[in-house]
Amino acid sequence: MTVNTGAAEDLALSEELSFGRTVERRLVHRASVAEVFVTDLVPAGESRFLAGAQLPLSHGYYSDHLARPALFDPLLILEAGRQAGIAGAHLLGLPPDTTMMVNSFSLDLPEPSVLQAGRRPGELRIDNRFETIRVRAGKVRKGAVRQDLYVGGVPAGTHTMEVQIVTHTEHEALRNVLRGTPAPLTGDLEDVPDPRQAEPHEVGRVSPMNVVISQVERGPSAVTARVTPRFGNRALFDHDYDHLPAMTLTEAARQLAVVATGDPGAWPVTVSGSFGRFAELDQPVLAAATRTETGDGTVTVNVAFIQEAITIAESTMVMVPR
Repeated sequence: MTVNTGAAEDLALSEELSFGRTVERRLVHRASVAEVFVTDLVPAGESRFLAGAQLPLSHGYYSDHLARPALFDPLLILEAGRQAGIAGAHLLGLPPDTTMMVNSFSLDLPEPSVLQAGRRPGELRIDNRFETIRVRAGKVRKGAVRQDLYVGGVPAGTHTMEVQIVTHTEHEALRNVLRGTPAPLTGDLEDVPDPRQAEPHEVGRVSPMNVVISQVERGPSAVTARVTPRFGNRALFDHDYDHLPAMTLTEAARQLAVVATGDPGAWPVTVSGSFGRFAELDQPVLAAATRTETGDGTVTVNVAFIQEAITIAESTMVMVPR
C-alpha cells in the first residue's frame, strides 16, 4: 500500500535531504564508493521514500559525450534511480542477501534543458513509491518502484522499474540450471577491444574504453552490431557479473541508436528496456536496430538483442538532435 503525504510535508522532507556524503555502498550493491550516487534516504510513508543523489560534473563514463552544451547523462539518472530503488527496498525490509534482477524499466526525461550541467554537481531528488507484485512463501519475489525525478528542484521526468527478487544462493542455482554449467565471470575474461570496435565519435563518445559495440553494419532499414564492452570499464562492471547486466545492454542500445540516427550528438529523452533472458558472456550478443521518424523531430529507435537466435532483451530510445 502506498501512503500519500501532503504537498507541504513533501516539500519539507525534500528540503531535508542531504547531499553531503553517499550512503553505504553495500546498500546500493556497489563495490566502489566512487560509483555510489545516492546521498540520503528519508521515509515518507509505509512504502515510500524520498532520496537524494549527487550528479557528478566529471565522470569517466557518464560525462564522456560529444553533445554540447554538457548535460547530465540520462543513464546516470537511470543508475541513480536504480540505486535509490535498491536502497529503499532494503530499508523497507528486503534482506541484505538479495539480488534484484531487472525485468523492465522506463525512463522519461522530456526536457533535456533541465539536465544541463552547470558549475556545481547536480542535486537529484527522487520520490520513490514501492509496490509488491508477487509474494511466495512469505517472501517478496517481484516488485516495482515508481519514481518522480527532480533536478535542482525542477521536475525532470519519471522512472519505473520492475525487478525479480531472489537470494544470492537462488540466483546461482538458477544460473546453473539454465546453463547446465557454472557461468563464467567478467573478472575471468580478457579486457581487450574487439578488432572492429566502433570509433568513439561514431557513438557520441570520446574514450574508446566507453565504446560497447563493434562490427557495425548499416543496411537500408536497420543497423546491426555486436555487443562487446570492455570488462575493465569499472563504471559498467563495478564488480564481477556472470552475464551482461541491463545497464550495459542499455548503453549498447544508446550507442546503436546514435549510429542509427547518424548524429553523434543525438540525445535520448525516453529510454526503456525489457530483459527476458540472461545475456551470457561466452556467446556472442547481436544488437539490431530499426529507426522510425516522427513528426515532432524525434527519432524512435527500437533495438533487439539476440543470442543463439533468441531475442533475449529489447530497448527503445527516443532520440532528439543536439
